[in-house]
Amino acid sequence: MTGNPVTDWARDYDIFDPDYVGDPFLIWDDLRTNCPVAHTERWGGSWLPTTYADVMAISHDIARFSSSDVGVMPPAADAEEKPPSAGGIPVLPPISVDPPEHTWTRRLMLPWFSHRRVEELEVITRDLCRGLVDGFVADGRADAAADYAQQIPVRIISMVLGVPEEMSDTFTGWVRDVLEFAHDERRREAGAEALGLYLYEQVQRRKTEPGDDLISELVHTEHEGELLSDEIVLGIAALTLIAGVDTTWSAIGSSMWHLATHEADRRRLVAEPELMPTAVEELLRAYSPVTMARVVTEDVEFQGCPMHAGDKVLLNFPAANRDPAVFERADEVVLDRQINRHLAFGAGIHRCAGSNLARMEVRVAIEEWLRQIPEFSVPEGAEVTWAGGQVRGPRSVPVVFG
Repeated sequence: MTGNPVTDWARDYDIFDPDYVGDPFLIWDDLRTNCPVAHTERWGGSWLPTTYADVMAISHDIARFSSSDVGVMPPAADAEEKPPSAGGIPVLPPISVDPPEHTWTRRLMLPWFSHRRVEELEVITRDLCRGLVDGFVADGRADAAADYAQQIPVRIISMVLGVPEEMSDTFTGWVRDVLEFAHDERRREAGAEALGLYLYEQVQRRKTEPGDDLISELVHTEHEGELLSDEIVLGIAALTLIAGVDTTWSAIGSSMWHLATHEADRRRLVAEPELMPTAVEELLRAYSPVTMARVVTEDVEFQGCPMHAGDKVLLNFPAANRDPAVFERADEVVLDRQINRHLAFGAGIHRCAGSNLARMEVRVAIEEWLRQIPEFSVPEGAEVTWAGGQVRGPRSVPVVFG
């Protein structure tokens, strides 16, 4: 539950409010005009910039806005730091650390999401998507989110980490506990602990039984003459799973929802497949899923707002991507938009290291669905449900074919 309904979004916003989760666009438009940097005391208190310029400025100001805590929710009131062997995930480098640790931990991840690696994974992703569509195409209906979008990234990330594909549903549950249900402290902590314990066991196993996967490579990698600590390996592995699953399935699900509810765009993309590269970028812009937090390091006045050391600032990348000061027809999806400097993958030194993989998964998911199911729509009366908070995306998109 989110508590009392919001009556003043500028001074008392709630990113878990059902109205915000279901349709935040008008709220952002109003805030940009009347209060570009909103504030709330809910969920531990935070600030919410809504313009492209402000989000960009904070993203690049790493001295005054730290990444030491990127979660939109505060830690549980009774949370205690646990060692990895007890299910603790102390940090999630490189996303939750500042330089210099950020610099070298990010460098460890980049080769695993290079263009060459992604090209190799595209073959697997395409086969996966085709198999998923084959499983329901004859039924004439499916849930484009639960049956399709949510089944893709978790299986690909499992391959990167070298963990069994049969664990996909379990991983999905843990990631949802950590992100989607972050406002439920018990559920969030239980999910994080279970995830941490499982990955810790995988880290220990790779020390004697290495494979061709990210965890194995990290376990046997040195930094400044010493093997990486279990904490660093565990943190990078956990980040890869958490950041690589819900974010991408939300982007795929939002894209499928848009195509199911905008007939002209769907038919144009089928008729003009050469638009796919710009269409993917536009769908990422229009339905950016991720909001990240920063922690104010010193008292500072930002755009007239008195921010204090320890305050949280929520980098509202989705709102920034709808800013009409930067994007013409900002609230429309323009499949052939040529100038599109969107922030769906963040900005600054913490820009998403896995953006190549995410782009590929979104593109291939759309291509393979449209190849077999060019005509589909949300039937009248069907309920589409959305999750929000750290990551906004559809959880159920019932569609019928033909």
